[in-house]
Amino acid sequence: MKKRLKQVLGIILLLTVVLTLSACSQHGFGAANKPPSGGPYGFIFKYLGVPFQNLMLYTSRTIGGAESYAWGIIIISFVVRLLLLPLSLIQQKKATVQQEKLKVIQPQMKLIQEHQKKAKTPEEQTAISQLMMKVYSQNNIKLTGGIGCLPLLLQLPIFVAIYQAVQYSPEISRATFWGAPLAKPNVIIAVIATIFYVIQAWMQSRTLPAEQKQQMQMMLLMNPAITFFISITYSAALALYFLIGGIIIVIQQAINDYIVTPRVRQQVDADLKVHPIVTVVTEDTFKDLAQKYQTAQSPTANSQVDKQLAQQHQRNRQRNAGKQQHHSSHK
Repeated sequence: MKKRLKQVLGIILLLTVVLTLSACSQHGFGAANKPPSGGPYGFIFKYLGVPFQNLMLYTSRTIGGAESYAWGIIIISFVVRLLLLPLSLIQQKKATVQQEKLKVIQPQMKLIQEHQKKAKTPEEQTAISQLMMKVYSQNNIKLTGGIGCLPLLLQLPIFVAIYQAVQYSPEISRATFWGAPLAKPNVIIAVIATIFYVIQAWMQSRTLPAEQKQQMQMMLLMNPAITFFISITYSAALALYFLIGGIIIVIQQAINDYIVTPRVRQQVDADLKVHPIVTVVTEDTFKDLAQKYQTAQSPTANSQVDKQLAQQHQRNRQRNAGKQQHHSSHK
């Protein structure tokens, strides 16, 4: 459930970014672009694009040089990603806590999954799913342990602001970085940016249990896929933003792997000594459950129910016949 929710959120976010940028880029690339003046895109340009244009122009004049606009984007991207770093580390810490707790209840979860496959009726499957929820709740494990797509969602205005600042500024749109126009896509910068996200996904996969790697495979590949798609489709300016983000996210993953995760494991181990894992399901639990639903579905049980209904119906007929005789005698 958690995995599917994150996948859906990620896809919705990707579509939102693509549709927003597509609407903003309806006039094509380069300095001839006329900025939107009305509607929602005019509003976005006025309150996001223009401030970022001014910030880039100021940074460029401060730095100086032929590639000062590109370095301005790099500095702004670096500051933005550093501001988001604490939030991202909190997300990873929460996800790591949940991951460590899930390891401890894994035997119970495997037992539930095995018997869920064997369930013969929808009612039995529902009952087993309720047992899964009970395992989570009694062991204080939340299905939505991390923040999910929030850090990426918070970056959406930054994506749009950088894109509009470059596309609708004559000075910035003509600027280059390593010979690549900032207003047009660049394969080399897009590939380099994507490599950093692939490295981060590989680092994250090393810490996952074997049974979770396959489940999380799509999520691990989503960030590199989003990075490459947007970078190669829109502008080198956005690719530079992703490139700086990729460097920061690899550093963030290293902090999580070598500093946060060992502390979380110690914390979880200490907590389990005070609050041991609650055993909700055993083999006996499923034997009783299977026997209950087999009894409910068995022909013997059904015949007994039919017999009881027939007896009740007979008693009702006799009672009604007695009432009719009583009324006849009074007449």
